Amino acid sequence: MANATVMTKHGRTILSLLEKCRSMRELKQLHGLMITTSLDRSIVPLSRLIDFCVNAESGDLGYAALVFIQVDRPSVYIWNSMIRGNCNYNNPDGALSMYKKMQHRGYSPDHFTFPFVLKACAMVNDHNYGTCVHSRIVKTGFESDMYASVSLTHMYVCCADMEAGERLFGKTPKWNVVAWTTLIAGYVNNNRPSKAIRVFKEMDLQKIEPNEITLVNVLVACAQNRDIESGRWVHERVRQSGFDPFRSNANANSNVVLATALMDMYAKCGSLKVARDLFDKMPQRNVVAWNSMIGAYNQYGRATHALNLFLQMQMAGFEPDEGTFLSVLGACAHLGALGLGQGLHAHVEKTNIGKDVAIGTCLMDMYAKAGDTRSAVHVFRSLPEKDVKAWTSMIIGLAMHGHGEEALSLLKEMQGSDDVTPDHITYIGVLCACSHAGLVDEGYKHFNSMRNVYGIEPTIEHYGCMVDLLSRAGRLKEAEQLVETMPMEPNLAIWSALLNGCEVHGNVELADRVGRHVTQLEGQGGGVYVLLSNIYAQAGRWQRVNMTRQLMRLKGIEKTIGCSSILPLSSS
Repeated sequence: MANATVMTKHGRTILSLLEKCRSMRELKQLHGLMITTSLDRSIVPLSRLIDFCVNAESGDLGYAALVFIQVDRPSVYIWNSMIRGNCNYNNPDGALSMYKKMQHRGYSPDHFTFPFVLKACAMVNDHNYGTCVHSRIVKTGFESDMYASVSLTHMYVCCADMEAGERLFGKTPKWNVVAWTTLIAGYVNNNRPSKAIRVFKEMDLQKIEPNEITLVNVLVACAQNRDIESGRWVHERVRQSGFDPFRSNANANSNVVLATALMDMYAKCGSLKVARDLFDKMPQRNVVAWNSMIGAYNQYGRATHALNLFLQMQMAGFEPDEGTFLSVLGACAHLGALGLGQGLHAHVEKTNIGKDVAIGTCLMDMYAKAGDTRSAVHVFRSLPEKDVKAWTSMIIGLAMHGHGEEALSLLKEMQGSDDVTPDHITYIGVLCACSHAGLVDEGYKHFNSMRNVYGIEPTIEHYGCMVDLLSRAGRLKEAEQLVETMPMEPNLAIWSALLNGCEVHGNVELADRVGRHVTQLEGQGGGVYVLLSNIYAQAGRWQRVNMTRQLMRLKGIEKTIGCSSILPLSSS
């Protein structure tokens, strides 16, 4: 009896020390003490020991596994801790393996087991395994458990099975904000933003108070949908819910995600002034916030603003990541800022993202648009892996600078690769290359093979390339016939390509016919009228020239004045 009393005292002391433990070093000392006092066979202290080890912030999953394999009869609680630990350490396969072993050894999972197993299924998008777990939940009678039900919904929406997620949500009590948030997040992650916004509005009608995660997800939906009206309404709900991250007493650390989501929503909806105002008011910024604002400037053609903000980001001590470089290189490409682009390239080469295919493609695009095709080819050849975007970007880059033969040679190399297949954008570049090189027969061959070999139906852009190719080559009758037999209505770009051919080859009769079509189009620019006027002027048909210019005045169309600019970068 005396020994039992002593052991109880030891046990209580060690349990108390385990509660206060702060590092693996301390834990290992306590584990040694447990072994010398035979407490390493006691389930409660072992449970506490393993709980500490599976904590991703301060623990050690490997050490937990070593302790676990020495436990003869682990409790369900310990099995659950190991499953949870593998999820915490981003090891879903380990969690699922532990779940299998648990059942093989005759242990029955409880309602704490299933949420972590389903989380692991969601992490690996394993719909089949998740469905098997669902069946086990039904058999064991835990389907009505709130945690299991919400976890099932989360698993299904993560595996893109929104119908199953909706069915489960329909069985969940509507007061549960986590269930609503799970469904909304599922729609957002499966690119159904309108549905996410609709569900949030229904949630609001049900008087369910959202949490910060709900608000972040619905703001992302508004940004995806470019729905600024709904976005403004959600912004007001943020204020009403007491989560406003821009109020004076807001917690800077906990609200940076919500503040970024608000700013990003306005930015993606094109309200750049409001977005920048919110960005400047953010009590704390992270790299995601900087990237969002820089990316928005780049997306809406404010390349100089994007580069200036990038300089400010560096001055503020933030390290750019892949998203930053993609936006900034895009801005350099837009401005033709070769010097800055080369500097960014040097910076990228020093980091782990130097060989990333997306970064490489962006670098190629920057060099190609700045006229340095040699560097673009060098970047392309240095990529260890090339996806269809990389091949296409290089083909288009060569084509736009008149290197048609090289572009077609690259297509042939691409077609010989087992890893990648040309897509519809690739063929736009190919047909442009044929057009610039005057390779009409080659153009016809590729125009036909895109459908016959790869099953790609030509779009209006492909027809536009073919019309341009035939018009440049002086085969205007064929070009006109192609326009007449197109399966879609020709747009201004098609007619302009045909008119260009008329100007080069002096075909006034065809220009007359094209002109009649052009005048019937809505929203046409002044360039096509100027082109038509020039054709008439070259032919000495001055009455037609005057009529064309009068028509421009009647329609309020002005000639665009040509200009060039050098845009300075400032640190402000």
